[in-house]
Amino acid sequence: MEDNSKNERKHIVADSETTVDSPFAIQNIRLFIAFRVFFNARFYYPVFTILFLDFGLTLDQFALLNAVWAATIVAAEIPSGALADSIGRRTLLLIGTVLMILEMALLCLAPRGNPDLLFLVFLFNRLLSGMAEAAASGADEALAYDSLGLHGKTDDWGRVLDRQMRYQSIAFIVAMSAGAAVYDPALLQHAADALGIPVQLTQAVTLRFPIYLTLGMAILAFGTVLRMREPVQGDQQSCFQIDRCRSALARAVGTTLQAGKWILMTPFALVLIVAGMLFDHLIRFTVTMSSQYFRMIQLPEASFGLIGSGLAMMGLFVPRLSMHLTRRFSPRSNFFLLAGLTLAGLWGVGRVQPVLGLIPMVVVFMVMMMNTFFLSHYLNRITRSRERATVLSFRGLALNLSYGLIGIGYSLFFAWVKGGRGDVFRQSGAISPDDAAFVFSLHWFPVYFFLLLLLFIGFSGYQLRGSDAHRKRG
Repeated sequence: MEDNSKNERKHIVADSETTVDSPFAIQNIRLFIAFRVFFNARFYYPVFTILFLDFGLTLDQFALLNAVWAATIVAAEIPSGALADSIGRRTLLLIGTVLMILEMALLCLAPRGNPDLLFLVFLFNRLLSGMAEAAASGADEALAYDSLGLHGKTDDWGRVLDRQMRYQSIAFIVAMSAGAAVYDPALLQHAADALGIPVQLTQAVTLRFPIYLTLGMAILAFGTVLRMREPVQGDQQSCFQIDRCRSALARAVGTTLQAGKWILMTPFALVLIVAGMLFDHLIRFTVTMSSQYFRMIQLPEASFGLIGSGLAMMGLFVPRLSMHLTRRFSPRSNFFLLAGLTLAGLWGVGRVQPVLGLIPMVVVFMVMMMNTFFLSHYLNRITRSRERATVLSFRGLALNLSYGLIGIGYSLFFAWVKGGRGDVFRQSGAISPDDAAFVFSLHWFPVYFFLLLLLFIGFSGYQLRGSDAHRKRG
């Protein structure tokens, strides 16, 4: 085992000495893009809620299971990043893909008819899914960025993100369309009859078809990681021997503390993560509720899948625009651009205009993609290689934590509006208290963001005093 590790290390060093003209000539970069596509294009996303319900779960169980999923990611995010920096990013990606295979296999075999057993199976599925997300989060990005570093190509990270996000958007469009299609027994039965295939398709049969397809993607993701090579990191240790494993785990704890301290002591890094939280939590929450919003602006439900695919197509050009903005303007300028777009999008959403309300939601989706690109670009540029996966895991923890907190805050606000604002219901003309409370809450989104924006400007101004990192282009 040790000889193989030495031979692989020599091979990687030799590869790093090879001059490449394009970042896409580097095998790890091509595999990173493929991994992101296979790991994230999940065919059950368009039927996510009704899949759980059709299996036999209740809506409150569905909400509880997703709370478990989010809590698992938050709890596992930092330890997984530290382990990636200690025992290898490829190792954590292998763990993540194995966990994904297990989570999908559980759903393939999930029994129906026994509610208690079914809930336990889905509970383990959510735990495995959360751990898989945490294991992959940051490790894949750190491996790819350090692979660029071995060839002196870190300035091309924007090009890599651009292509990765475009390919992932294409895969998302395919998964949205195909996942919804194979879940529909009437559509598949019509196709089978047209082809002369003697089969009787019911919802009980097609229920697992999106899951089978996603399991195939998990296996492809695992095969992709097997072909990756770990960038040279002198302080990473193998965990195949007990003494080395203990040393690696101790190093992981030390890496976590060092990365946390580095973030707190590096004003630009801290400001970047807080800025990411500022935009991500409210924008992502708005996107999560988009189907209810589409209903309120009088769009037919049959159009939701088509709209989702159309919005995903923005990933074909928004990353390219974001890359151009990072090269032409400073982080500070891009921040204020993003803030302006966010305020405009949230204000438009709050007006809840029939049909035309789709336009501000397009702006909201654009902001979400641009924020993802900017945060990855700027944070990777300033992060030290030996702590990269850990720092990126801190980023993931911060974003998911803020997203969870706004969910709790919104549920309390929603209950207050619904329970004590009868005048709002009468003025809104909504057909139900729930709809009226939802519309009323949307009016406050731009106000809430503007107040947080003022607080952030004061915080960032204090943190970045005497620094010019936020004024540099590139």
